[in-house]
Amino acid sequence: MGSAFQTFQNYMGTGLVVIWFLLAVLFLFVVEKRKSRRILFVYMPVIVLLLFFNPLFEKFFYSLVGKEIYFRICWLLPIIVVIAYSVVVISDRLKGRMAVYFAAVSLVLVVLSGKLVYSSHLYSRAENIYHVPDSVVHICDSIVVPGREVMAVFPKEMLLYVRQYSPLVCMPYGREVLMGAYDEFYLAMESDTIDLETLVSMARGKECHFIVLRQGQKVKGKPEAYGWELVLETDGYEVYRDTAVPLVIPDIQVSRQNRSMP
Repeated sequence: MGSAFQTFQNYMGTGLVVIWFLLAVLFLFVVEKRKSRRILFVYMPVIVLLLFFNPLFEKFFYSLVGKEIYFRICWLLPIIVVIAYSVVVISDRLKGRMAVYFAAVSLVLVVLSGKLVYSSHLYSRAENIYHVPDSVVHICDSIVVPGREVMAVFPKEMLLYVRQYSPLVCMPYGREVLMGAYDEFYLAMESDTIDLETLVSMARGKECHFIVLRQGQKVKGKPEAYGWELVLETDGYEVYRDTAVPLVIPDIQVSRQNRSMP
């Protein structure tokens, strides 16, 4: 139950839009008499919330798909639809200019209750047709191996874009760490001073072929001493290949010939 409340608090953001939504549900519960609309705007949101905060359902959900996507249940809440419908109902009950004023004030309140989604550090202006940073394109293109997947660990600012750009570049952790589900590997990568002895051990435990570090980042130890080979410097990043982790490159031509044989 505690984790559900924490997840919901993170989902709420500033919280004001969700407060308007809950007040709108309460208002419609009192005034809305049509059964079909009560089901859509009142009963369904309430059922979703009851399931979300139900510890048995939470435990069952975690066992099926894991906790990192539990917050997506909140996407089932028709927050903006309920708020908009409530404003329409109230405006319809008002007379003349009062209805217009109320609708205008409601619009302003909704706008002020949130913040521009693109102001997040997770978004940046598109630099190419793939809508990912050029650094991601350059690094992924340099480490990809035709015919197989590779494992690489990236700084946090690149996590969302790597999986969007290339299905052949896998990562030991992904977007869940950006939502607060930290693990020791992520914390070791994002520490102010990277301890290579710790990072090398974790990277090899996840069989990472490549490690991407920010240029100028403080590092304790020398990469060469741990079998890391510098393969690329680009866009403010250094890409290392861990020679201790085997990287078998398949013979694509032989594979094609085998598939063509009867």
